[in-house]
Amino acid sequence: MPIVKTAISLPEPLFERADAFARQQHISRSQLFARAVEEFLRRHESQALLESLNRVYENYSPTPEEKEVRRLLKQKQRDMVKGEW
Repeated sequence: MPIVKTAISLPEPLFERADAFARQQHISRSQLFARAVEEFLRRHESQALLESLNRVYENYSPTPEEKEVRRLLKQKQRDMVKGEW
């Protein structure tokens, strides 16, 4: 995978914390920042997906049959949690 170099500006206290953490974890600062950005993007992508799903289902009305299936599944899950299969 190609590597792209970049320069970023950080408040000095944040830089010092990040630098200390990278040393503690035995990783480079570059690895720390790459992992941090990856995690940040993953969280925001997950949030965007959740928001999209919520928009899709906001006007959804289950049929009586779907409600019954849901009720039965909930009961089965409760029984499984209680260990009463």
